[in-house]
Amino acid sequence: MLNFIDQSVSEHLLTSPEQASDKERIALAIQQPWAELILQGKKTIEIRSTMTNQRGRIYVYASRKPSQLPCALVAAAEHHLEIEQLPKGVILGTVELIDARPATAADAVAACVTPELLVDRQAWILQHPARFPQELSPRFLPYGIWFYPFQRKPAAGDSLL
Repeated sequence: MLNFIDQSVSEHLLTSPEQASDKERIALAIQQPWAELILQGKKTIEIRSTMTNQRGRIYVYASRKPSQLPCALVAAAEHHLEIEQLPKGVILGTVELIDARPATAADAVAACVTPELLVDRQAWILQHPARFPQELSPRFLPYGIWFYPFQRKPAAGDSLL
């Protein structure tokens, strides 16, 4: 079951000084249709080439450029999504990143990709997606896959991952 965050909560998140921890939440840039499938709870594993130590609730940012992988077209069709109609360049909601480990062929269904794409890749395990009632425009744009959408990059010594 998906969670929805009340609009007043998302507005409060952006305007309230006492919500600093929410403003400081890190975002992960994800191409469509993957971002949409994550927020629908249909994609519970994000496949990446690198490992991450990041854990906890993160923002899901739909990248401006959609995925060009053939399996993205297949996944979109299977879930009745029109990639070109999906939102891009905005924060759609949050998801909890609970673990990261080497991917296995058994992860293919949860990752919405073919087993061949999992070779030498990492599986980032996701749960509890929560969609915002409306998309949020980031104040600061991505400078990599991880970024802080509502504040400048943390001071030296602070870690993104």
